[in-house]
Amino acid sequence: MDELNLLPTPRELRRVDGRSILENDRLIVLDGAEPDRLLFTATRVKDALRAAANVDWALSAVADPPPAEVGLRLRVVPERFSHDQAYELVVSPDDIVVEAGTPQGVFYGAVTLIQLLEQAGASLPCLRISDRPDFVDRGVMLDVSRDKVPTMETLYRLVDRLASWKINQLQLYTEHTFAYRHHPEVWAKASPLTGEEILRLDAYCRERFIELVPNQNSFGHMQRWLTHERYAGLAELHGEFTVPWGTAQGPFSLSPVDPGSIELIRGLFDELLPHFTSRRVNVGCDETFDLGQGRSKQACAERGVGRVYLDFLLQIHRDVSARGFTMQFWGDIIEKHPELIPELPEDAIALGWGYEADHPFASLCEQYAAAGVPFYVCPGTSSWCSIGGRSENALGNLRNAAENGLRHGALGYLITDWGDLGHWQVLPVSHLGFVAGAAYSWAWEANRSLDVVKALSWHAFGDPSGRMGRVAYRLGDVHRRIEKTIFNATPLFWIMQGSRQQWEGVTPDELRATLDAIDEAVTDLAVGPGTAAPGRDAAEADLVRAEFANTARLLRHACRRGLLLLEAEPDPASVKRELATDLSELVEEYRRLWLARNRPGGLDDSVARFEPLYADYRPSPTITAQK
Repeated sequence: MDELNLLPTPRELRRVDGRSILENDRLIVLDGAEPDRLLFTATRVKDALRAAANVDWALSAVADPPPAEVGLRLRVVPERFSHDQAYELVVSPDDIVVEAGTPQGVFYGAVTLIQLLEQAGASLPCLRISDRPDFVDRGVMLDVSRDKVPTMETLYRLVDRLASWKINQLQLYTEHTFAYRHHPEVWAKASPLTGEEILRLDAYCRERFIELVPNQNSFGHMQRWLTHERYAGLAELHGEFTVPWGTAQGPFSLSPVDPGSIELIRGLFDELLPHFTSRRVNVGCDETFDLGQGRSKQACAERGVGRVYLDFLLQIHRDVSARGFTMQFWGDIIEKHPELIPELPEDAIALGWGYEADHPFASLCEQYAAAGVPFYVCPGTSSWCSIGGRSENALGNLRNAAENGLRHGALGYLITDWGDLGHWQVLPVSHLGFVAGAAYSWAWEANRSLDVVKALSWHAFGDPSGRMGRVAYRLGDVHRRIEKTIFNATPLFWIMQGSRQQWEGVTPDELRATLDAIDEAVTDLAVGPGTAAPGRDAAEADLVRAEFANTARLLRHACRRGLLLLEAEPDPASVKRELATDLSELVEEYRRLWLARNRPGGLDDSVARFEPLYADYRPSPTITAQK
């Protein structure tokens, strides 16, 4: 196949005349001072050669075998490369060579070669690729606390995919879903990740040159702890507090003026951090909206909310640093107090996040760069609070972060995938963001015009026809038939979960147009996938199709529910009966699909968010006139 679909697109690719015809009984030579560090990479290529080209090449650490016996040379040449992750891949008629300055660079050259093999089989186009990343750290953060905790099989599969796209950092956003031995009541119903599972996942990531960074929120978002009697006294407040969009109900944040708060966090670090080989930790500390509205009110009045926040953050930093870790933290609160940014520790990494396409990443990056604070840009997949995604917003947000992060010297690029309000979106909805973000963060200029739908279909879903990529993109685009825009969400989501006020202004005509768009989006599901890429799992393909089918059904239900509530249905009694039946079937399938990738903990909490809908579908009570 002459039209290549590589993810990420390499920085420099030059085609040359000829083809390399792969034959049996060649060697894969592990050429470096420590050949054992190339063994995993070589084995992956060996497996790909067998699956894609039907050839079996043996591994060898002999430095100079006869040239005629060599099919592939994996070579570490430190003096040739100034970037640890750079590589060069040369395919010639006689052999294939991957060179890099480190085993990590060789791995990246090898995964590019594997993509070539999957697409071209035993007849590779001759070419020369010279490649290196824009961002040193390119990560994905997966929310495992609201409410989905993936199975280990799901995590392993995701790690394999991310590694093949040259992602090199993974974080699992944790509030209460690590099995802390000294705090069992907090995670009792959550099916948490255990210490042993983290140790195994960490080792699995290391083989694939992914750093598994511990992530434990340590200030805000602590309600899963503070609702228990044992921890309730550490809360900033219990009851109602003001948030930017109205009011919320506490408890929510730890009180920074209670010495017990930092003691709790230290105890969590004692249990959590030894399970990771990474020397970085994301301590969270975002969205502390209730700060200054409860027990810290006087301290905030005297010293300022920003100062009280920073002082607690610095306490956490001292504890993290004493353990030999570098602290990462979400930057949203300190960004509201820009005068304090220069006081951040020079070794702390600020995580500047924002999830709309027009988020002001330029000014955010300028603030951190001017203060000399290391920082990441953190866009998102736009999957949460959407059901089917927000495709164009996600792509705009991811591009914005890459362009401005690169311009202002961001250390890293972290793609975030959240699960707010029940984590209703299925994992494949997030793959569009993972694919695009992996490409943009590796080499922005080479990938800014990437055909994301084509790349998504092949690399995420193993479908070279492009159909599954189109399904994913189009379902994430149907919400745009509705003129009303909602921050970090879609009107269809709020029709399912919110009050009428949250989607006020949506019209019946818009909902009918959206129904048509949903039907159009899933036409490719009826056709079926194209010929699967070598080694792709047919059962996984069937699961993905079922997940998108139920996603489409949920979106349709949202449209029909909206029409009912807008009194735009000619026979509301009949529609109520239909919607009640449809919802029951949807939830049954939702449960099945949840358990196909995730643990049971959190499922009942997520499903409970569907329960209020039934009240709108029950027949109105019959009023009998009094005689």
